Amino acid sequence: MILHIKNMVCPRCIMAVTSTLSQLGLTPDSVSLGEAHIAETPDQTQLEQIRQALTAIGFDLVENKSDLLIQRIKQSVMTYVRHDKCTSQPLSEWLATTLHTDYPTLSRTFAAAEGRTIEKYHLLQRMEYVKELITYGDLSIKEIAWRTGFSSVAHLSRQFKQLTGMTPTAYKACGHHERQPLDTL
Repeated sequence: MILHIKNMVCPRCIMAVTSTLSQLGLTPDSVSLGEAHIAETPDQTQLEQIRQALTAIGFDLVENKSDLLIQRIKQSVMTYVRHDKCTSQPLSEWLATTLHTDYPTLSRTFAAAEGRTIEKYHLLQRMEYVKELITYGDLSIKEIAWRTGFSSVAHLSRQFKQLTGMTPTAYKACGHHERQPLDTL
């Protein structure tokens, strides 16, 4: 059986879900971002136990089609943002191809459920990735702009300042790096 799981954003999430399912006596055959394949077919009581255990560690089961599509869009956007040279294919084309659904449908469904556009969500994800790269200190602002798909440092700086109130250089200099958990964006 496949369990669709909300709020999984990193490899540690995969480890946490795998461990939780195992502690419940289930056999996770494979766990990836957003889903777990288990050998068993749980009944309603077991599904509620799974839900409670996952909720206790910050996750939740996704059961309806619309919520599942929203989660798949979010996870795909996170993958797109963190993929080097993410701008080789426009986000809309990439999502449509990856999710096997036309982009207008994806866009409408996402906006209706989230109250914001996929593009706004994409920008928030990009900014958190920019913050992450700045915090690491390995790349210049110019390299970060290129890696995150901005046309120039000026474009990155404008967008960054609109969302954070400071420039990337000021953010880097302040040493106080506040970042948003990815599952709350």
